[in-house]
Amino acid sequence: MNIIRNQSLKSYNTFGIDVKADFFYELNSVQELNEISSSEVFQNEDLLIISGGSNLLLTKNFKGFVLKNNILGIELVKEDENDVFLKVGAGEDWHELVMYAVGNNWGGIENLSLIPGNAGTAPMQNIGAYGVELKDTFVCLEAFEIASGKVHSFTNNDCCFGYRESIFKNTHKGKYIITSITIKLSKKPLINIKYGDIKNELHKSNIANPSIRDVSNAVIKIRKSKLPDPNEIGNSGSFFKNPVITKAKLEQLLKTHPDIVKYPLDENKFKIAAGWLIEKAGWKGKTFDNYGVHKKQALVLVNYGGAKGNDINKLSELIIEDINAKFGIRLEKEVNVI
Repeated sequence: MNIIRNQSLKSYNTFGIDVKADFFYELNSVQELNEISSSEVFQNEDLLIISGGSNLLLTKNFKGFVLKNNILGIELVKEDENDVFLKVGAGEDWHELVMYAVGNNWGGIENLSLIPGNAGTAPMQNIGAYGVELKDTFVCLEAFEIASGKVHSFTNNDCCFGYRESIFKNTHKGKYIITSITIKLSKKPLINIKYGDIKNELHKSNIANPSIRDVSNAVIKIRKSKLPDPNEIGNSGSFFKNPVITKAKLEQLLKTHPDIVKYPLDENKFKIAAGWLIEKAGWKGKTFDNYGVHKKQALVLVNYGGAKGNDINKLSELIIEDINAKFGIRLEKEVNVI
């Protein structure tokens, strides 16, 4: 086992933050995980699991063991007349998985095109976009329990999925290493274009009866127009969750902000666009030395090169406090701050 000491993590996080790990190892199989879990470093050091590094803000050197999950593989484990079931290694690139499904005309995740990260991190925060969430196609996952060394299976219900939430972000945080996920995709896909942005993009292309590839292409075009490429500008996509408020709170806000962007969840709960709040408060496009808020998407905090994670985290705190002061809404970070 080639455990590397004093490894820079700059190329392993999409923010491009240059911090170091005392110990570092790239994991390629469950067998390797079984072997390395008995090592002295694994047993005695603080442990951080990373995959695509896309939902992570590193604010300091990591005094412990960083394990990068590179477990690959896409296996068709079951199919019937209507559906296919794919078992996917945790280290598989999420967007490449979507492209694989679209290429086979298997529907269900095309609205989740171009979301950064890997398959194993997708269930941790129940990734979602344009009216679709991972939980809609998720069947189960396998995860290595750090304390016992045993592999456990978690069903959709076991994961307690919520909005950008799962059991792995709270009760089980830091207790398991996800090794694979299984999803169910449809051979007779239902097209989901209820979000206006997708409808508008399809209309521009004169597509009246879209395929899942058309939907995927529309989503990709929208995301590329709004979000910076992490290979060019360091970022982790959306930094904040869209807050959920009550109907009474919404009615109060509508008196002073009739243009507030909202999405009904039920009769008494509404999701508010965090990007709208941040832009309305005047943060969109603000730059502080080598970091700031992206000029096209207020939800995205960016590292223009050489920024420190602490600076970006402090900026996020300033935004949270300002939004709370101006709207009475406290934003939550979607990104995992270490």
